[in-house]
Amino acid sequence: MFRIGDRVVFVVDGTIGIVMGTDEDRCHIVWEDFFASWEKNEMLRKEEIPSVL
Repeated sequence: MFRIGDRVVFVVDGTIGIVMGTDEDRCHIVWEDFFASWEKNEMLRKEEIPSVL
């Protein structure tokens, strides 16, 4: 579902991070404050990048 390098949002508080690793049901994320953690996939969503067109 997620790949290394994807920008993700933590659904609980809207914090943005980057996927640094994946496991079966969780991702290793480095957050915008440089904290790193493993989070379950259901707690994450891909960041929506607005269209410029």
